[in-house]
Amino acid sequence: MSQSVETGLRTKAIHAGEGIDPTTRASAPNLVMSTTFAMAKPGGFSISAFEGDEVPFIYSRWGNPTVRQLEEKLAVLENAEDCIAFASGMAATSGLLLGTLNTGDHLVISDTNYAGTAELVRQMLPRMGINVSPVDTSDIQSVRAAMGDKTRMLWIETPANPILRLSDIAELAETAHEYGASLAVDSTFATPIATRPIELGADYVVHSLTKYIGGHGDALGGAVLGSKRVLDQLRNDALVHQGGVLSPFNAWLISRGAATLPLRMQAHEANAIVLAEFLENHPAVLRVNYPGLASHPQHGLAKRQMANFSGMISFQTDAGPTLASRMTAELDIIHYAVSLGHHRSLICWIATDDVMTSSFQLPERQLEGYRSFAGDGLFRLSVGLEDPEDLCRDLDRVLTG
Repeated sequence: MSQSVETGLRTKAIHAGEGIDPTTRASAPNLVMSTTFAMAKPGGFSISAFEGDEVPFIYSRWGNPTVRQLEEKLAVLENAEDCIAFASGMAATSGLLLGTLNTGDHLVISDTNYAGTAELVRQMLPRMGINVSPVDTSDIQSVRAAMGDKTRMLWIETPANPILRLSDIAELAETAHEYGASLAVDSTFATPIATRPIELGADYVVHSLTKYIGGHGDALGGAVLGSKRVLDQLRNDALVHQGGVLSPFNAWLISRGAATLPLRMQAHEANAIVLAEFLENHPAVLRVNYPGLASHPQHGLAKRQMANFSGMISFQTDAGPTLASRMTAELDIIHYAVSLGHHRSLICWIATDDVMTSSFQLPERQLEGYRSFAGDGLFRLSVGLEDPEDLCRDLDRVLTG
């Protein structure tokens, strides 16, 4: 697809990064599994030997045609200059953090994150001499109070896993840049269909491709997007040297999933609104967190910042662990399982004490902010593409049984 022609999001999702094969005239993209490539001219054994030139495909740890197709597609969808694909969402996260931060640097990060991210920054970064300050990034005053002259990055996750709390990307980008820091946004829950953080001033966007972008629960992957200048160096440090390389087969699967992302996100949102309203009116449910509901405390920000409210819901009941045990045995359509963003609906119980133990061990004053959304624990529901009436019946049977 010609990059000079402006097209709609659905067209971009299908055609970006792809083209008709010049040799076979194949319409569908090829899967290139080769680990090495015959060189047209002698070159060195380092990617830096080709600095300043368009790097040819030499070895699949450096670059692969199928993986590159996915990177180009994602860059177009996010309106970013470039993209690096990784073997998992955590490989992308660790690649960005370890590839950009140095001893003595300071990281300000959301106090509510995907558990793997929280554990990485709590356990590993301090051992490397990197200082970390977890804050409620929905509160701009708390963020400003945490920033300093050594702050090099502000990391947010919006909507935040699992409480669906939002952070104002444009406002935080302005704040980060005021202090000479970059803003990184984990936009896995939102996807580029809902939010494109770079258009709002962010420097980096991070995705777990395992979730909505892949969409089918059968391929691990991750991505970091940003400016080409910065990602060129990050590719060398965080991908080539750390080696978290995406399999071409997984890249091919994820590209196929990305082609239907706009349509799937419309369906995820439509189903989630039905489920969220059903749960909000259910007598066994104490609270529902969903950005698309008027009851969400940041519904106004959601309407400004999100073109799609996504398919993630969390909710509280007064019988969490007991109900979770019943769900594993009695749910018929919804799978009791971790992960999210798949075509199948998935649900799991997340205890607040477990989150706090595995993440930042926050002081009580900060823990209050999390508990205001989660109570002692909540169910995280990834609403799939089934008929919503069937999902409501499946939940109702267990909630009222």
